[in-house]
Amino acid sequence: MNTMNWQVLYPEIVLLAMACVIAIVDLFVTDPARRLTFWLTQATLAAVALLHLQALMAGQSLFGMQGMVVADPLGHLLAFFAALSVMVTLAYAQPYIGPRDMLKGEFFTLALFVLLGVCVMVSANNFLVVYLGLELMSLSLYALTALRRDHGQSTEAAMKYFVLGALASGFLLYGLSMMYGATGSLDIQRVFEVIGKGQANQQVLVFGLVFIVAGLGFKFGAAPFHMWVPDVYHGAPTAVTLLIAGAPKLAAFGVAMRLLVEGLLGLAADWQQMLVVMALASLFIGNLAAIAQTNLKRLLAYSAIAQIGFVLLGLTSGVVSGNTLSGGNAYSSALFYMVTYVLTTLGSFGVVMLLSRQGFECEEISDLAGLNQRSPWMAAVMALFMFSLAGIPPMVGFYAKLSVLQALVTTNLPGYLWLAVIAVILSLIGAFYYLRVVKVMYFDEPAADLRGIQGERGVRALLAVNGAAVLVLGLLPGGLMAICSSAIVRALAT
Repeated sequence: MNTMNWQVLYPEIVLLAMACVIAIVDLFVTDPARRLTFWLTQATLAAVALLHLQALMAGQSLFGMQGMVVADPLGHLLAFFAALSVMVTLAYAQPYIGPRDMLKGEFFTLALFVLLGVCVMVSANNFLVVYLGLELMSLSLYALTALRRDHGQSTEAAMKYFVLGALASGFLLYGLSMMYGATGSLDIQRVFEVIGKGQANQQVLVFGLVFIVAGLGFKFGAAPFHMWVPDVYHGAPTAVTLLIAGAPKLAAFGVAMRLLVEGLLGLAADWQQMLVVMALASLFIGNLAAIAQTNLKRLLAYSAIAQIGFVLLGLTSGVVSGNTLSGGNAYSSALFYMVTYVLTTLGSFGVVMLLSRQGFECEEISDLAGLNQRSPWMAAVMALFMFSLAGIPPMVGFYAKLSVLQALVTTNLPGYLWLAVIAVILSLIGAFYYLRVVKVMYFDEPAADLRGIQGERGVRALLAVNGAAVLVLGLLPGGLMAICSSAIVRALAT
């Protein structure tokens, strides 16, 4: 614990070094397509993903930086999927950002710093490290949102994101400072021990907990801290929207596990009640507001709010009547849900970017009208993603929802049973707007001529793999669920 142990930071060191190298190399790239920068970035992401996968397979839990960083299976799993998410995002984004004057070295460098922030957050074992990773990720995302400096909508979205993000970071930091004042430590494990022994002031702890949960709610995009999500998803360039919708969600889950479960488990009776309220509000607001949307990106934004509601429900059933026996099942179902949601979101926005072209943004639901008549393949892939988000079998979204509901039901408490019933009802209501997208693609008359929009072969192949993964994981979810369960159990054991 009291050693630097740089070994635990090898993936992050490689990522930081290569981000700096790519920023310098790009200064000498004259190719307008930035092929060298793109492939260097992808190679870096692949190397980071492989390093985390290798560490995940080793299954060890190591501490470094005087105990401020922990490299355990949970952190490696989240970092691995985050690296894959950024890889896929950049692959989808390259044909999209070129015609929009965004194909610059800054785009790739900032994307790497977003991932670095994610990796720092999911491996944090100290309050200050959590905040350091959070700010690194957030500041990079603010800059990316405003990268189209001549685009008023993007600039407005960046300002909203920055102001509300700063407010949420302030909430989180204030809550962490109160935890430090109450326990006398910034170390997450030490905080857990002090709370377990009852040595801290309970009122101060709960007051600080409220601010921490509020900060986490913003990063998740959960109601009632969701006000930034529709505007930022809509206003940001679609490539940046996908970056916001992917890896940062995994980071938010990682921080929630580190802070709430590993550090503040002794206060579970308090924070689980807050998460229940946020989950129900997210499901209610997300599903009902999405019905009224005509813009596809805003629809997916409200969809994200509703989907996060299910993740929060999974986190609420880990401690039942002071008993933590159901923790592994509950938290692994939430982790599985988050990973598969990010996978489905990647494909959904990938189709949107593939259908966009210079001078035309595929942002309205009506832009998909008659898509099946022009490209049956693209319509089928988009339908897969919509079915998965709606929770229709045999897509992976169905099994993800089922696993969370099963975690609620197995508590055998009436309150959780009612939560499961309400979640099912709101999901059925939410299925309407997903099926509406499918209906528009297959049964509406085309409003514009999109013939010839085939996209690059590499992007189409990646979309096919993405769609196949959503289907295959729905048919054979056991492997991924076992990996998630193992990572959670090992993290709780340390």
